[in-house]
Amino acid sequence: MKPMHFGALFLLGAIWGASFLFIGVAVQEFGPFLLMFLRVLVGGLILLLIGWITQKQNPLGLLRWRDTWRKYLIVGLLNSALPFTLIAFSELKLTVSLAAILNSTTPLFTALVAAVWNNERLTGRKLLGVFMGVIGVAMLMRGSPLIVDLYLIVAVLASLSAALCYGTATVYAARHISGLPAIFASISQLLSAAILLAPPAMLTIPDEMPSSTAIIALLSLIILSTSCANLLYFFLLKNVGATQTASVTFLVPVFGSLWGILFLREPFNSGMLLGMVIILTSVGLVAGIRIRKHMPQSPVRVALKDF
Repeated sequence: MKPMHFGALFLLGAIWGASFLFIGVAVQEFGPFLLMFLRVLVGGLILLLIGWITQKQNPLGLLRWRDTWRKYLIVGLLNSALPFTLIAFSELKLTVSLAAILNSTTPLFTALVAAVWNNERLTGRKLLGVFMGVIGVAMLMRGSPLIVDLYLIVAVLASLSAALCYGTATVYAARHISGLPAIFASISQLLSAAILLAPPAMLTIPDEMPSSTAIIALLSLIILSTSCANLLYFFLLKNVGATQTASVTFLVPVFGSLWGILFLREPFNSGMLLGMVIILTSVGLVAGIRIRKHMPQSPVRVALKDF
């Protein structure tokens, strides 16, 4: 990769990692449903406008809603509405660092779902990766500064369930909407998620106006972590390919933890660091990444997800 591409990759990891910071700040006042409804609706409309301008064609016509609306709703549910809300719910209890690291288990769940759904072979390497992922999550919880109680366990399960949703959405989308240009695939899932989140969002509007800090966090989540991140993601896919773009998976939890430490002064100890290293190693095993000349060489499945 050229220096420009390395810069774009690190910037994408930093922006997607920051999404956990923005969610952690905004969810306390907006609540999970309204926060994520606004994120997917406004983010989807921004990308719709960008797609209209850059592709010079009607995105809504290209999406063929009449023929495929059920598939878009399923992808919108599994890849945005449900995992976004679960992550926001988990961050009512979890630190930003914990949420970001737990979300990096997505490739583990993708491999398991693909094995069950597509009969893809679970090699010894992948099984070892999954086993190490379980150990890594256990180490992460043990090293967490939070008290391990029922609320923490529920929050961790919610975060892991979000990763499972992403993995399921990846396998489903690869089979049913793989023919769409990347930006239109993202538009379809975001707007479909907005439709699904509208009812619970309207029922959970807060009684008081959120603070300026929460509003700024929401706007940052929409503009930076949804719209700008998608454009960077598409740029990297086009210029360096899916394999090298997938390495952003290893940057997101690192930056997520860094932002939590710098801006929220969250504790981060050696136990959490060990858990993160084990989880990222397990992801590398499952994804089949081999480092040669500092570049991933073997194919890696890249999800449509937005962090």
